[in-house]
Amino acid sequence: MRVLNFNPGPAALPLPALERARDELLDFAGTGMSVMEHSHRGKDYDAVHTEAILLMRELYGVPDSHEVLFMTGGASQQFAQVPLSFLKPGESADYVVTGAWSQKAFQEGERTARFVGASVRVAADTGVGEGKARSYTRAAGPGEIEADPNAAYLHFTTNETIHGVQFGIDPRRPFPSSKAPLVVDMSSDFLWRKLDVSAFDLVYAGAQKNLGPSGVTLVIASKAFVARGREDLPKILQYRTNASERSLYNTPPTFAIYLVRNVLAWVKSVGGLEEIERLNREKAALLYDCLDRSPEFFRCPVAKDSRSVMNVVFRLPTEALEADLVARAKASGMVGIKGHRSVGGLRVSLYNAIPLDAVEALVALLQAFAKQHG
Repeated sequence: MRVLNFNPGPAALPLPALERARDELLDFAGTGMSVMEHSHRGKDYDAVHTEAILLMRELYGVPDSHEVLFMTGGASQQFAQVPLSFLKPGESADYVVTGAWSQKAFQEGERTARFVGASVRVAADTGVGEGKARSYTRAAGPGEIEADPNAAYLHFTTNETIHGVQFGIDPRRPFPSSKAPLVVDMSSDFLWRKLDVSAFDLVYAGAQKNLGPSGVTLVIASKAFVARGREDLPKILQYRTNASERSLYNTPPTFAIYLVRNVLAWVKSVGGLEEIERLNREKAALLYDCLDRSPEFFRCPVAKDSRSVMNVVFRLPTEALEADLVARAKASGMVGIKGHRSVGGLRVSLYNAIPLDAVEALVALLQAFAKQHG
């Protein structure tokens, strides 16, 4: 029996995408072997690779001005590869910090900038407190971002998985803008709604939230921005290498890309990103409404105009009650609701593969738990 999987990542995958992989695991497309056993340069795998790229372009309306790349190393590698590629000696880049992951991106940018003789600066930081007590409860507003139009790029994270803070949910917290190129980490909210990706110069996303399994990283990048990248780096570290070779310069994570193809095909089959967004907003509204109806028991620290649709974080009156709820959920066939170790509390991840009835079951459990202990 499959559990209700609310894990933050690696996260739940759509059942039809998994069933398709199961059915094709030993004999892919009548070839007598698994897709994992195929050469990445053979026509059978190339058909999957091409379909994944075309589905991505179709679902997001990716224009010809932008490349669709499959890379490795997750967002953490992008934290270093972006400044390594696009910061030249004497230049500076801007970072908007709204949680743990954008803070990590800034710190890695700082480290890489020193290495290349450049610098980075914080254009906005919504954190409160110091050290381990520092917390993030909202996205930055437009008036808070002091962007340098001459920066090599402005980097921000659309959704903070740990802190449950998201840009672009409310008009008061739109995506940051700048005359400088925009570089965006969308690891935990990519593929949850329709978006004009041409508004950004480089988007990256670790696949293991909405897009597929861990092991592959999606990059959508402006061809003009890619062309600006440094040419004195090892070829494997240059975005242009992946672009010119269709992400086949070296052996890519073929099975992970195959599963990404399956997930994208599923998204298309259920009505595309418009329908995915409708379902995601319905799930999030259902859960947040449950929490807001019992504010004396459930405390959601995130400002309402910054509440993540993907990762709902909240606290109970005591840590003992939180541990009890986690245990109760597990006994009811629900996993993954314990908060990140750095902040504690509880976190429910509502990625695309989570069906509405799973959220309804969780809400029923929360209501019963609050009635018993509130």
